[in-house]
Amino acid sequence: MTRVEKGRDLARKGEHHHKREDPAEVLNRYIARHGLKATRQRTLIFETFYAAGGHLSAEELLERVRLEDPKISQATVYRTLRLLTECGLAEARNFGDGQTRYEIASDEHHDHLICTECGRIEEFEDPEIEALQEKVARAHGFEMTYHKMELYGVCPECRSK
Repeated sequence: MTRVEKGRDLARKGEHHHKREDPAEVLNRYIARHGLKATRQRTLIFETFYAAGGHLSAEELLERVRLEDPKISQATVYRTLRLLTECGLAEARNFGDGQTRYEIASDEHHDHLICTECGRIEEFEDPEIEALQEKVARAHGFEMTYHKMELYGVCPECRSK
């Protein structure tokens, strides 16, 4: 199964991080509601994005979609990523390297480990850290409504070089 086929399968099943609703249906509803066209290129970009699993820059996504369709423009990828973000299927993230990366939107909270050498990004969850953040917020009189945690360092592969 190719990456794109895997992405189509994940998108059809509505799996892979997104809310319980089928992401393809969310996208199609958004496109219809805004009078846009459901083009073959948009579909390919959407499916490739879902197959990748996230943390892609627009340039990285463009490279991947051009493996399937070399005629897709950079502007089409940027517009489609904006559309995916607007309809709640993708989230834009900035990890301090000057590039916006996109990940599949999720109702489930997670934090990130970012390698400053190779750019690798790993998601993690830790109940103890979450509890400590709540405790710190309360100690300062805050009711926490949202947070994000990004830890920067060097991954094991880069350390062993």
